[in-house]
Amino acid sequence: MQFESWQAFIEMGGYGFYVWLAFGVSFLALALVVVQGLRARSKLEQEFVKEQQRQLRLARRKQEVS
Repeated sequence: MQFESWQAFIEMGGYGFYVWLAFGVSFLALALVVVQGLRARSKLEQEFVKEQQRQLRLARRKQEVS
């Protein structure tokens, strides 16, 4: 579909509000998924470091006891 002007493109033949709202909601949902994924990754990395430190402490205690 070809538009005569930028205003006509934005209005989308009278459906612009719904079209741009749908785009906005979609991009917002994608952004939230990305943010949630980054937070989950960060949390998993922190838990991994804690578990490594715990394993190291246990190994040291085992060597001290032996």
